[in-house]
Amino acid sequence: MFKRCLALVAIPVFLLACSASGSAQAAKHPQWVGTWATSPMLANGGFAVHPFAAVTLREIAHISNGGAQLRVRFTNEFGLDPLTINDAHVAVSGGGSQIKEGTDHAITFDGGPIVRIPPGAAIYSDPVALAVEPLSDVSVSFYLPSQVMRGETYHAFADQDNYVADGDLSAARVLPQASPIQSWYFLDGIDVPAVEGSRAIVTLGDSITDGAHSTLNANRRWPDVLAARLKQDRNLAQVSVLNQGIGGNRVLNDVAGPSALARFDRDVLSQNGVRYLIVLESINDIGRLARLTAPEDDITAQQLEQGLKQIADAAHQHGIKVFGATLTPYGGAAYSSDKGEKVREDVNTWIRTSGVFDAVIDFDQITRDPESPTRFNPLHDSGDHLHPGDAGYKAMGEGIDLKLFN
Repeated sequence: MFKRCLALVAIPVFLLACSASGSAQAAKHPQWVGTWATSPMLANGGFAVHPFAAVTLREIAHISNGGAQLRVRFTNEFGLDPLTINDAHVAVSGGGSQIKEGTDHAITFDGGPIVRIPPGAAIYSDPVALAVEPLSDVSVSFYLPSQVMRGETYHAFADQDNYVADGDLSAARVLPQASPIQSWYFLDGIDVPAVEGSRAIVTLGDSITDGAHSTLNANRRWPDVLAARLKQDRNLAQVSVLNQGIGGNRVLNDVAGPSALARFDRDVLSQNGVRYLIVLESINDIGRLARLTAPEDDITAQQLEQGLKQIADAAHQHGIKVFGATLTPYGGAAYSSDKGEKVREDVNTWIRTSGVFDAVIDFDQITRDPESPTRFNPLHDSGDHLHPGDAGYKAMGEGIDLKLFN
């Protein structure tokens, strides 16, 4: 965490120095706001992990705000060796592994095509004069030469097809013989220049924020629904949504990525332009109560409330408004239990009544079955009784009062 914070603090100086180099830039010293982000984690095994050597990655990001230029953030947070990225490009996606003709732009770092990212660090690119529209898909391609690569950094569940192909093909309009991968590797942010009214919402959560069981490549997560609604309101059109959900994530303990407490500085405070935070976390802490595998899994409602309060208090210290989201039902899920349900209900009562949050977003009320309130409404259930389907995510995104962001 400390090493990453150092990298992020140092980057603005880096950008100021490179802005005088004469590379194509629409403004010398723009202020930035995040338009897309994802939460990095350690790729430590499983179906999504790939060994990379002399390959091109093409990764697709569905952005919130548009702009006349952008910059890209690459990360080597969990690497144990320096990460070399070469011949990076950004373009407007043409669907699949294609890019739209005439939109390809080379990405530079201090004017050059190669960057070496130290272990634990994240680095921004130079500004790129590519105009992008709100709610569009941006394609980021980059070549990974053969190198020692222990500890890959990625976001496991993208709910988005990305692509890998042999050789240096970053500028290719279509990646030949590309294989799809449904993770984002070494890429964790895109910024656009701030304009009047620009500000960002961070959604801090688990798989329900990450979009598990929503339709692949369709951008139907509840943060996507919220982002689309904001663009329809003239007064809120410059408000972006940065999805910092991690499937399996917990408030108090690491397993699927760093815990919410551990990643708060990185995923909230270090995001450019953040003014609002929506917190939807705890169901994975609670789920462990069904089958304890470690002493720290035996959590209480009070411990979760303390953790959530710490997150809210820290955000408030930085002038960020915090909205507490109640935990959606999980009755019938694989790790549901009577003990866990009691904790869920206690935490939800605390979220609604504690006064810790600037406002409450009652996802529990929005998604529960009126006839059986410990379970999802069948219309909103993906089928596993834990995650919403597309209709549930739509109800969640549409159930948020946009006046919160005025």
